[in-house]
Amino acid sequence: MKTLNIAISDVEYTKFGITNNVLSFTDFIDMVSKELIKENLEATVSTANTYGLSSMTIDEITTEVQAVRQNAKINN
Repeated sequence: MKTLNIAISDVEYTKFGITNNVLSFTDFIDMVSKELIKENLEATVSTANTYGLSSMTIDEITTEVQAVRQNAKINN
């Protein structure tokens, strides 16, 4: 087994909720992945709010998806 040392700031240490100085690689990947998913979700919600998409009904979303798929079929 190999050991990998990674230096992170105190802010990141707190942000990720690290409580142990020794982590398995799987635990580290899970921790980083969860944070990236959270950040991407927040960015998606922000973008939806900016463009007024957050107020779309499920039927409007379905119609948009169908239109994009139809356009993709035509152009490919």
